[in-house]
Amino acid sequence: MGLPKLVARLEAIIWILIYGGLLALVLGLWVERIDDDTGWPLAVGGALAAAAGLALIYVRSRIKPDACKDTF
Repeated sequence: MGLPKLVARLEAIIWILIYGGLLALVLGLWVERIDDDTGWPLAVGGALAAAAGLALIYVRSRIKPDACKDTF
């Protein structure tokens, strides 16, 4: 797999984690008002997913574009 495909997949995963995590965080905080046992794990899981997405942004920034050149 070449570097452009790797970067494209990584960027897709980053945004899925960030937006999905923030959605789960807000949903968990909303559900927590009704059911504490369900809301907090959902909110914590969402926060962890969003944090993982932010960490992957740093990983993406450290990838060098010339690290893997396709040779023909």
